[in-house]
Amino acid sequence: MSRRNTKLSHISIPELSLVLLIGPSGAGKSTFARKFFKSTEVISSDVCRGLISDDENNQAVSADAFEVVRFIAAKRLKLGLLTVIDATNVQPESRKEWVRLAREYHVLPVAIVLNMPERVCQDRNVLRTDRNFGAHVIPQQIGQLKRGLRGLREEGFRHIFEMRSEEDVAMLETITRTPLYNNKKEEHGPFDIIGDVHGCYDELCTLLHTLGYQLDKENATLISAATTTTADGYTLIRKPVFVGDLVDRGPKSPQVLRLVMNMVGNGQALCVPGNHDAKLLRYLNGKNVQLRHGLEQTVAQLAGETPAFLESVKSFIDGLVSHYVLDDGKLVVAHAGLKESMQGRGSGAVREFCLYGETTGETDEFGLPVRYNWALEYKGRAMVVYGHTPVPVAQWLNNTIDIDTGCVFGASLTALRYPERELVSVPALEEYAVPARPIGYNAESTLSVQQQYDGVLDIADFTGKQILETRYSHNITIREENNIAALEVMSRFAVNPKWLIYLPPTMSPAETSQEPGMLENPAEGLQYFRDAGITKVICETKHMGSRAVVIVCRDEAAAAARFGVTGEGNGIVYTRTGRAFFTDKQMEQAFIARINTALINTGFYESFDTDWVCLDAELMPWSAKAQALLQHQYAAVGAAAGHALPAVMNALQQAVSNGAPAQALLDKYSQRLGQTTRYAAAYRQYCWPVNELSDYKLAPFHIMATEGKTYFDKDHEWHMSAIKNICAGDKQILLATPYLLVDIGDAESEKAAITWWEQLTAAGGEGMVIKPYTFLSKDAKGLIQPAIKIRGKEYLRIIYGPEYDAEENLARLRSRKLSGKRSLALREFALGLEALERFVNKEPLQLVHRCVFAILALESEAVDPRL
Repeated sequence: MSRRNTKLSHISIPELSLVLLIGPSGAGKSTFARKFFKSTEVISSDVCRGLISDDENNQAVSADAFEVVRFIAAKRLKLGLLTVIDATNVQPESRKEWVRLAREYHVLPVAIVLNMPERVCQDRNVLRTDRNFGAHVIPQQIGQLKRGLRGLREEGFRHIFEMRSEEDVAMLETITRTPLYNNKKEEHGPFDIIGDVHGCYDELCTLLHTLGYQLDKENATLISAATTTTADGYTLIRKPVFVGDLVDRGPKSPQVLRLVMNMVGNGQALCVPGNHDAKLLRYLNGKNVQLRHGLEQTVAQLAGETPAFLESVKSFIDGLVSHYVLDDGKLVVAHAGLKESMQGRGSGAVREFCLYGETTGETDEFGLPVRYNWALEYKGRAMVVYGHTPVPVAQWLNNTIDIDTGCVFGASLTALRYPERELVSVPALEEYAVPARPIGYNAESTLSVQQQYDGVLDIADFTGKQILETRYSHNITIREENNIAALEVMSRFAVNPKWLIYLPPTMSPAETSQEPGMLENPAEGLQYFRDAGITKVICETKHMGSRAVVIVCRDEAAAAARFGVTGEGNGIVYTRTGRAFFTDKQMEQAFIARINTALINTGFYESFDTDWVCLDAELMPWSAKAQALLQHQYAAVGAAAGHALPAVMNALQQAVSNGAPAQALLDKYSQRLGQTTRYAAAYRQYCWPVNELSDYKLAPFHIMATEGKTYFDKDHEWHMSAIKNICAGDKQILLATPYLLVDIGDAESEKAAITWWEQLTAAGGEGMVIKPYTFLSKDAKGLIQPAIKIRGKEYLRIIYGPEYDAEENLARLRSRKLSGKRSLALREFALGLEALERFVNKEPLQLVHRCVFAILALESEAVDPRL
């Protein structure tokens, strides 16, 4: 659209555009830019000259300055930000580069021309003492401007605004940003996105009815839309979104057109064009197109329609927008899909991609173009739903899904319910056409499309500095050196990465106790949650084992279908660092079989509507995983002390008997002997022989995820109750964790918690864990600690050494700092939940593993391991 010689108080430009201010020096471009645009939106060639040479008038650096201008403009356009170029831009060759840049980033170029009289420009420049132009410069620039004005549209500018006087500029009051036609981010759904219909009217009506819509089939109108009721009790009206290719090959293209046109016209549906629709439009407009690939059927069917209907079809298809960006940018619908760099943009290249996708330039043995699978490299945040290429079954690939399931070829018509991600299909009534290339050609693998490509990760996503977004916390930064450590662990020691969907977080202790002879006490743990505003907590026994993630599938078929793992059994047990818990694979699968039997016998799979489960648990004994640590560190210390100290004691006792002044020394070593004796007794409680499967004990405490669902919305009492039911299925190896509910602020309730901890630790137990009653709890600063551990005095002897409770040592240890540990625990907690959410939502394994790798990377941070 061109606007010239028009007195305007208001102009409108596309919200995403590259705006060129065009005019000679002194025309007022910089003043105009300051008035109508944000300072960050404007890139001035003068300012860039100053940035690189300290002199905005240094024409000798103009080439370098424009490199800077172009670089900044490119970065802004890549991010989808309106950008204004403040330069003279009076020469066609200088504008050519900006139009090319706009096309590269699929944005619209806009020309705002300040065609001021020469006198105005000269007078303004006289007042600018920082300018020293020759008298010939401004007339030369004005001449160049006037010669090129008529060619602006041919150069590629579709929005042109010209002001010829100071009065024209003064009259302009506002510049508004008009959203692009494809921008429907304000529409949040829910949507029912429907694949290529191709004239299959009866199947379309059946699908809409199945989805909950009421139709007048005979008159091709929608009577009432389907609805969805939210958890809050609100009723939401659903909206169909058609991915195009409404016509050709099928028996009733006019009826399909009439129904969709009515729904779109009434605001009841959205539709994007398909390549078959675009070809029909060219035919109706009198273009020379070949009547093939089903167009011949459509033309024959339209022969009986009125001229008015044909005109309405032309108007409808011509008005369709290449693609839609919906739900705050979370959803993109395009006929052939759309790369991230093109989403929400407007250009001929974008429309071409939306209609036809991308080809390699080759043809296959069927004479059809070989299409480049753009979805293989897709890493965008938005879900992309498309059709165009018929597939046997709609499958996810990198947060994209092709829902053209070949109805016209006798297969099915499919809809994707959004945001539920649920697929609904109805079978074709018959085969209306024979595909030139068989549907599912070359689809030989039993794995899903996503699983076939999940085996190779892009190293760029796991090296260098990484910043990860999480749903439940702020962005988390992973340093490059920590990423390298994580890659080392994963490549050398980890289990099959396809099992690694979650790693549990570390756990912070409570603030240091000031009680005599103690380092930790429940009172400080309760105080932490009191300070965070928590009114109810759950105290759970801290088991004397090792943290373990347990994934169990109903059978090997379920493991292959959901995890893409074959030949490895139907589950796995791995440690906090992603290593196999069992070195004996046969023993591991026997252990998984026991748990699976318990799940089956207690009806877990039916109750939770799933074929798999991920459990966060404690596996005992500790010696089963930490045998080397026990032998080479703890046992070695205990054995050395057990042999050396009695001999020293005997010598000192003899010295005292002989009258030597050694009593103080004897008392000291007597105390040390008692400490080392208790030290050995403490770690021995964590060890027992493991000769057969029944010697293991598993204590689950969280049901983390099942098919399609996580359980972060459930409180800990729910988790304990659900797990107790599972444990009833095999009481020999499954342990239900004892727990106690505590009301914060109730003195008796808090006292009962402390007494319980004292009893647990006096009996040789490790201690307890205090958690907020709800799984996810926040205060004004964000997430609070998901758990605080309170360890017993004798267990801490293992961690800090036999003599840690000597007063001089306790005084030093009480100064321990917890901020690093607590920060680590919160970050790992948020990343673990994010990884599970991504897996459950069927996002690519690459995105799941970014979070899992990040947890491993954080584990290499310098935090005191004794905390």
